Amino acid sequence: MRECDSRIVLGLHRSRYERRILTNALDLGVDAIDTSFNYNGFSAHTALTAAGRGLLPHFKISTKVGFFPSVGRAEHSLDPDRLREAVEQSNRDLGRAPDLVFLHNPERSLTGSSEAAQDRLGTACAAVERAAAKGLCGGWGISSWDPRPLPGLVDTTLPRPDAVMVRAGLLTGIDVLEASEALVARWDLVPDQLWGMSPFGGSTTQPLWDELDPQVFIQEPHDGLSAVQATLRVAYWLPRVGRIAVGTDSPSHLGELVDALRYEADADNLSAYRRLLREQRDHQPL
Repeated sequence: MRECDSRIVLGLHRSRYERRILTNALDLGVDAIDTSFNYNGFSAHTALTAAGRGLLPHFKISTKVGFFPSVGRAEHSLDPDRLREAVEQSNRDLGRAPDLVFLHNPERSLTGSSEAAQDRLGTACAAVERAAAKGLCGGWGISSWDPRPLPGLVDTTLPRPDAVMVRAGLLTGIDVLEASEALVARWDLVPDQLWGMSPFGGSTTQPLWDELDPQVFIQEPHDGLSAVQATLRVAYWLPRVGRIAVGTDSPSHLGELVDALRYEADADNLSAYRRLLREQRDHQPL
């Protein structure tokens, strides 16, 4: 068993919830799991408990609340009572308090005036913060697929989260990157409190990865480094995050990702890449 490394979190968005994935993760030093109340058709927590019987005490578990079952679909809500009930249900289904609960994609319900949106966000944050204070979770955070509306709503009146999770990697647009960094600055968070997700844009097999060479963003020497490994390593810099949630049902793939952590990113080339992204955006026709 390897020494634990907090920089990789096993994401269970599309997982088959198989025990072998959990045991392999522990063998590789991955002792953190990220899931959500609504994953696996709202059965992720019970599926994880069944697959991980006897193993879950060895993991730190983060989950998310914000989506709820409705007729034929999932609906999003920031209603504080529904959020509290979801955290309580998560405790029951997991058989323990999760180490971290993220408010899931709050931007989905932040329509209307900025004043109303800020009030709705603040009320939701306070609800999850109270859950943490009551021992229903070890801490709380915000997980946002599109953080662009959020920085303008954050001021000193809002509770300060323990962590924020955002998209990361080469396929993340410059507007999302800058919004993520602005959000971190607003809450005065350090890189270890910023988590990344979706470093491969949803898949490591899409044709784009045959055209893009992410190894140019890795310091020499990088002999033996695969494109998948380089892509993951670069994602820690776009934006600057302390850990990344990755999903896989393949033990060998997870091992490949863990091995990628021994390489270092080329900060100069990544700065140039970001400059190109900004220039491309700024020169787009209105």
